[in-house]
Amino acid sequence: MLEALAELFPAAPVYTSIYWPEAMPAAYRGWDIRPTWLDRLPGIHRHHQPYLPLYPLAFGGLMLRGYDLVISNKSAFCLGVRTPPETCHLCYCLTPTRFVWDYEAYVEGEQIGRPARLMARLLLGRLQRWERTAAGRVTAFAAISGEIQGRIQRFYGRDSAVIHPPVSTRRFRCGPSPSHDDYFLIVSRLIPYKRIDLAVQAFSELGLPLWVAGSGRDRARLEALAGPSVRFLGRVPDEALPDLYARCRAYILPGLEDFSIAPVEAMAAGRPVIAYARGGALDTVVDGVTGTFFPDPTAASLAEAVRRFDALAFDTAAIRAHARQFDSGVFKEKIGAWVTQIEGER
Repeated sequence: MLEALAELFPAAPVYTSIYWPEAMPAAYRGWDIRPTWLDRLPGIHRHHQPYLPLYPLAFGGLMLRGYDLVISNKSAFCLGVRTPPETCHLCYCLTPTRFVWDYEAYVEGEQIGRPARLMARLLLGRLQRWERTAAGRVTAFAAISGEIQGRIQRFYGRDSAVIHPPVSTRRFRCGPSPSHDDYFLIVSRLIPYKRIDLAVQAFSELGLPLWVAGSGRDRARLEALAGPSVRFLGRVPDEALPDLYARCRAYILPGLEDFSIAPVEAMAAGRPVIAYARGGALDTVVDGVTGTFFPDPTAASLAEAVRRFDALAFDTAAIRAHARQFDSGVFKEKIGAWVTQIEGER
């Protein structure tokens, strides 16, 4: 997403909280990247969470003068930057800050220690007020999905357009023949909130092959839950993903996602998706056309959807055509049109 924005506005500097060049793609080193004073704090590149209460101070103290347009690409506190009245500040919102608005789930999923939890709870009300105030200074919002559009309205009281994130759909092709291999597929970070445990349990009970690509701290727990039909591939090289998608029987999305790019990549390869019927999947999966849903966040509900899947027929060409509406080129067109519209209304 950041790369697409940088391509749209190649002369624009990138303001960010912290920047660790060695951990980022080499191409970024040619950008004009300007980190805040947080970047100089000891150990923050590897351990940023203890410094979370300082992020609003860093962004809130950043006055961006001399620009006609500022775009904040926000999942945390960057919408708090200051701009003069004549500057148009557009926020492309990945989500209202989880740490602030979904505290219990965040600290559980991120396994934050007890002292940090206590400090965070003391600051929670203040941070919510800060975010609402910061959101009130934004000229206009766009959300990555209907799910996030609803959160923006609920937490900030602001309307927003929906502009789906960019997906490089042209990278993906159908397999060499209409047939496919027998495995179902997940490509994901292995962390608790992704609810990969539901898929592991369901496919272990069904005895059907599930391949899980990705790494993360939840892998040991998931492997302990898994039966012999579940295979963990670890981190898969980016260049191997198109073939992995193209040969799967279907892609599995077991958790509630803000958007989720991997199912769109699978559909770009012509493969259907079996998804939990909430969140970003409602924006990307068309029931009976590009995949099917399961209604409850349980292994039993997913297993029932997999059993029903055999009786369904899907048109590979229709699936691929649907995926193309999420292509990076479409994203750039929509962002450009949104910027032009909002600037024209000012």
